Amino acid sequence: MTEYTIIIEDAGSNFAAYAPDVPGCVAAGETAEETLQLMEEALALHIEMLRDMGEPIPEPHVRAAVVQIAS
Repeated sequence: MTEYTIIIEDAGSNFAAYAPDVPGCVAAGETAEETLQLMEEALALHIEMLRDMGEPIPEPHVRAAVVQIAS
């Protein structure tokens, strides 16, 4: 199983997500949880499409971290 980092952004009226290692693979939903689920499905379908087309599967390289800054 391969793990990809995804970024979920609050877009105001909904949430949007993308995977930096998989260009063009995006999802949007009403909640962060829904967006996460839709992004998992989108990534699975995107990878399947790449395999079917004989294209290389992107290797995950991106990592994310949360830092705290004193206010």
